[in-house]
Amino acid sequence: MSHPHPELGAPPKLPKGGLRVTPLGGLGEIGRNMTVFEYGGRLLIVDCGVLFPEEEQPGIDLILPDFSSVRDRLDDIDGIVLTHGHEDHIGGVPYLLREKPDIPLIGSKLTLALIEAKLQEHRIRPYTLEVKEGHTEKIGSFDCEFVAVNHSIPDALAVAIRTPAGMVVHTGDFKMDQLPLDRRLTDLPAFARLGEEGIDLLLSDSTNAEVPGFVPPERDISNVLRQVFANAQKRIIVASFASHVHRIQQILDAAHEYGRRVAFVGRSMVRNMGIARELGYLKVPAGLVVDVKTLDDLPDDEVVLVCTGSQGEPMAALSRMANRDHQIRIVQGDTVILASSLIPGNENAVYRVINGLTRWGANVVHKGNAKVHVSGHASAGELLYFYNICKPKNLMPVHGEWRHLRANAELGALTGVPKDRIVIAEDGVVVDLVDGVARISGKVQAGYVYVDGLSVGDVTEAHLKDRRILGDEGIISVYLVVDSSTGKIVGGPNIHARGSGIDDAAFSAVIPKIDEALAKSAQDGITEPHQLQQLVRRSVGKWVSDNYRRRPMILPVVVEV
Repeated sequence: MSHPHPELGAPPKLPKGGLRVTPLGGLGEIGRNMTVFEYGGRLLIVDCGVLFPEEEQPGIDLILPDFSSVRDRLDDIDGIVLTHGHEDHIGGVPYLLREKPDIPLIGSKLTLALIEAKLQEHRIRPYTLEVKEGHTEKIGSFDCEFVAVNHSIPDALAVAIRTPAGMVVHTGDFKMDQLPLDRRLTDLPAFARLGEEGIDLLLSDSTNAEVPGFVPPERDISNVLRQVFANAQKRIIVASFASHVHRIQQILDAAHEYGRRVAFVGRSMVRNMGIARELGYLKVPAGLVVDVKTLDDLPDDEVVLVCTGSQGEPMAALSRMANRDHQIRIVQGDTVILASSLIPGNENAVYRVINGLTRWGANVVHKGNAKVHVSGHASAGELLYFYNICKPKNLMPVHGEWRHLRANAELGALTGVPKDRIVIAEDGVVVDLVDGVARISGKVQAGYVYVDGLSVGDVTEAHLKDRRILGDEGIISVYLVVDSSTGKIVGGPNIHARGSGIDDAAFSAVIPKIDEALAKSAQDGITEPHQLQQLVRRSVGKWVSDNYRRRPMILPVVVEV
């Protein structure tokens, strides 16, 4: 198995007749999925998603792939293929189209409807090409065949990309539910046919590669939900991904059976379910769904609320309910269902929300205590079955953290893929398919690009470090006035602390140390304000560390007169 080295340099020019594969997100992480394919000087992008921030990224709204490696080649992009409509696969599209709005988007009906609604908010009208399973489309230099796959959202597709360099198959996210709610199976005969034709490189979903066996069918959840509905005494509040149409359908069916009305809460939930209903992917009995404003007129035992926040997102509806910061107040006897799995890294945030809801008296039903969710990703048994059907000549695990990628690679090796033909890459690592062999050839820039409000890319790791210090240790400001010619203090220092836990009066003990440091610098002829600020920062920082074992941010301001 080949793997990247940190000292990898820029890749050489792509050999004539070769195909280059560059993942810009989704490897070593769950989210931000984006892969660039290059042949004959032309580019094809598969997916362009976002990653959601964790606790150590305070203030950040979204994390995008780094577009710098394609920014100078936007005119070379023949299109963006979207495998399905989840945010981690389509959320970055508006930010790429801001740079070139006429890049064609290719996807299924539901996927395009979801991204078009999102782009409308960004005032972008895209060029789109709707495709279905079984369709073959020539997208510039790339012949693409689309294959149905089952996932936790309708209309998901895998894509087979044919070029003279060989055929590459990108699975997108998939599983092999044999009893899917929409009766749309992963098209194993199509994959077997592609395998017989010869798959030169397979890029395969790795998320559940560590999980043995097969993913249980979605329909198993329906009976569990019915039981929860039957036992619920007051309101039922369901938190789910805003795009999980299958799960919402099960909630609607249970609500209809038990005589409850349903209201969607949250802009993305209302928008996505409206689209799914309009396109016929969501079947809603007449009168079942009502506006959230009408719920006050209904008895508690006739109410179901469907909202976002199943991953503990701080600004989502469920988190705000747990924090008593939402118009919907959790009361004793309410039932809350978290109908989703835990995305790695979100565990603490989710359990914090569960504890908050439980504190107010809610009965919280989640994957840990009831079967209210099944994964949308193939487990190890399914992946083994899949590789035996596809018989790839080269394998590149994608979509997963390092442990998932490694586990997926081992599964491929078990089915007979030669270990020297299995490439474990990471974001930015360039893989070239030349003469039927996939090898790592270099690395391009693929760091995090942070979205903070209207700012895109302006916030850096240094800014986040400052935010973490402010959040953990607080800030101490030091204001003083010095004589510009002598460097001696003529006013101050005035010292104030915020969030450091140190009383302002305590700083009287450090003022003599500041005086002493500045007096010595004046003797040495140091009068430049920036140098004086550094002296003040060091003096105060050492005193705080010696006396409190803390490292707050110290902000000295030196004014010359």
